[in-house]
Amino acid sequence: MAHIVLVMHQPLGSAFAACAEHILGQKVELTVFDIAPDAEPKKLISELAQQLAHDVDEAALILCDIFGATPFNIAKQALKLATEQGVTAHLITGTNLCMVLKALTDQQENPDRLSESVRLGALRGIVNADQTG
Repeated sequence: MAHIVLVMHQPLGSAFAACAEHILGQKVELTVFDIAPDAEPKKLISELAQQLAHDVDEAALILCDIFGATPFNIAKQALKLATEQGVTAHLITGTNLCMVLKALTDQQENPDRLSESVRLGALRGIVNADQTG
């Protein structure tokens, strides 16, 4: 089972987690790593890397909000440190609620399949409602 980690601008990760619990009707198994505006990236990189490396036998899927932003940069550097310790993980950006729900409902999939399933879930969740019947 993959460990789902939300690394996002504060309070987005917490909001996604709360919304997922509301929709799924149960406590969700994920880690929220909200990044405050005044955060110290170096400290958070180390902290996140330690969390990821806590259980090297469990793969991780890290979901970030914006490619190239501070949360993404923290996640990318933490992931590099964690993979050096044997952690298997994927990092996907552009996270929306459809992606979070897909990650939680498909958490048991192998990391490669889960990563692609979550990415495709995001695309299927984007619909031009003007074009539907």
